[in-house]
Formats: sequence, structure tokens, C-alpha cells
Amino acid sequence: MRPIAQHEALAQAYQGITDVVRGRDDADLQRPTRCHGWLVADLLFHVLCDAQRALVALASPADGPPDVDDVSYWRSFPPGGDDTRHTWWARRSAAAFDRPTGVVRLWCDTAPAAVRAATAADPSAHVTTQGHVLRVPDLLATLTTEATVHHLDLTLDLPDAPPPGPLATAVAVATMDGLLSDEAVRPAAWSDADYLLKATGRTPLTDRDRWELGEAAGWFPLLG
Repeated sequence: MRPIAQHEALAQAYQGITDVVRGRDDADLQRPTRCHGWLVADLLFHVLCDAQRALVALASPADGPPDVDDVSYWRSFPPGGDDTRHTWWARRSAAAFDRPTGVVRLWCDTAPAAVRAATAADPSAHVTTQGHVLRVPDLLATLTTEATVHHLDLTLDLPDAPPPGPLATAVAVATMDGLLSDEAVRPAAWSDADYLLKATGRTPLTDRDRWELGEAAGWFPLLG
């Protein structure tokens, strides 16, 4: 299997979210998600901000070396942090649109632009975002991981929604593997979706999970 091209994984991740929300009516966009306090439109606005950040970061070259990679980047955002202010801000910002479908329209304009910028970016270059310097492929991997996890969040009350694509999922799973450590192995019965939901605290560990993980169970959630 050839190595994953990070811009292709990001394209798949963003297209997956588009496939979830495009064509939804206002009622669907006001359904709950796995993110406490956010409806579908609120969470989509949050991911929209991430796509906008991608555009800024890809136009913000930096001298190397990088100070984080696609895994260590997440250690700046420990699980369980108080994000109440951002949650409230995103919800109020999404509510400022005339209708929830307005967020979808802006997403459908912005996400492809971010993917085009990612595709055109020099993979050997460095960029800066959120106070860090990363290689372009590592930046794209962080964006893919966040989009893939939020794709799962969006589908909580949308049972007919398609799942994340395999390339995007593989990148997110690789991130969790990096955070988990080489000495621990995820339970064999977990699907990729199970792993992502449990690793990010969306789904609690069962007693059997804890038994199989052993000491590594204490590291969960790996990412907030």
C-alpha cells in the first residue's frame, strides 16, 4: 500500500463532511451532536473555522525546524480542558446566520478552497499555526484528524449519514496510535470508529476494554 498523500486524505475528510451536511434541511442541522452544547450547524461552524485556519496557515510560511509533528501537536490540547468559552462563541456565531443552511453554504465554498491550497502546497515546506511550526504534511494530518473525529460527532442523530472515508480514517487512527504509545495495543474487537470515539472520550471504556488495555486504560481519552 502506498503512503497516504496527506492532501488526498484531507480532501476526503472535508468531502465526507460535505456529504453529511449538503442537502440537509434546517431541522436536520439543528439536531444534537456528540459535542456537548453544539447542534449540527454549530459543530459545522467550528469545522469551518478550521478550514479557514488551514487557508491562513498554508499562506503563512515559516522557517524550520518544526517544533511539533502531527502527533505531538495534540499534546498542546490536553483532554478535559475547559473550552466553554469557545463552545459558546461558536454556537452564537452559527446562530447569527439567517438560517442554519447558511453555514452549509459557507462550508461548501471554504472547504474546497482549503483542499486546493493543500494540494498546491510544497510538502517540504514549513508553516505556522496556533503558535507552532509544522511541516505541511503534518499540518494536513492534524486537520484531517480533527475533521474525521468531528464527522463522527456530526452523525450522532443522522443515522443515514455516510461514514468518514478510509484515507481520512487511516490518518486519524494513526494519530491515536501515536498518542497511545508503541507498548499498547487497542482491543481487537474495536472498529476504527470505536477506536476514534473511545480515544477521544466520546464513548466510555467498558470493563472489558479496561481489562484488555491494562495500564494503558489510564491514558484514555488520548485526545479531547
